[in-house]
Amino acid sequence: MPATATLVGALLGLGTQMYSNALRKLPYMRHPWEHLLGMGLGAVFANQLVKWDAQLQEDLDKMLEKAKAANESRYFGNEFLSSFL
Repeated sequence: MPATATLVGALLGLGTQMYSNALRKLPYMRHPWEHLLGMGLGAVFANQLVKWDAQLQEDLDKMLEKAKAANESRYFGNEFLSSFL
């Protein structure tokens, strides 16, 4: 998974730099170091996005588990209320 995110991010950075040069009607490979910088930043961005998504999913699972426990204790954990039903 990290290799895929890195590759996608690098291609995104390269594509962004080439598109920027094309819009300004400059040669595509005008400054090659800018392409390397764009590829590096794109790779970092994509990897951080994957990490953020995994952390967000973990936090969501924790919140859903807490809500489920609170609902179960509210509706099924109160013996006083269930004795009248």
